[in-house]
Amino acid sequence: MSLEITPVVKGEAVVFKNPAKEFYEAVGGEEGMKKLMYSFYDKIYESDIAHFFPQDEEEFEKVKVKNSKFFIQICGGPKVYEDEAKGMELNEYMIRLHDDFSINEKARIEWLGTMREALNELEGVDEELIESFWNYLDNFSKLTVNTFSDGSTYYAAYTQAKEVK
Repeated sequence: MSLEITPVVKGEAVVFKNPAKEFYEAVGGEEGMKKLMYSFYDKIYESDIAHFFPQDEEEFEKVKVKNSKFFIQICGGPKVYEDEAKGMELNEYMIRLHDDFSINEKARIEWLGTMREALNELEGVDEELIESFWNYLDNFSKLTVNTFSDGSTYYAAYTQAKEVK
């Protein structure tokens, strides 16, 4: 299975599609998504980008729970993240959450690489469904990058992004 990381191009409009709902069902619904996301966040806690997350274990646990709810809902599960989004569209809200962090392409690649590790541990899930989830992550994560190697910063305007239905 090829889970390719495509590069960010500063100022380029990003086109993305939410993951196939079948992915949510194939991983085992809400409990399966929690298992996947908790595995991912446990790996993140040991990664080179752990400093982006609370180092207090109880606070980190809250982040795992909250962010897992986002992925549960974005993958077609129940609307468990609505209150967090404070009336904003889910994808836009998630982008805005990252505005307070200086996120470069290296951090994005580490994040995606860690997610790839967690996805590679999935058993019995069709590769096409995993790739649907991956394509969403690869493209959507471009919108969180706001610091570039030339020293410039750029805050992705969600309005530049195009969500394909």
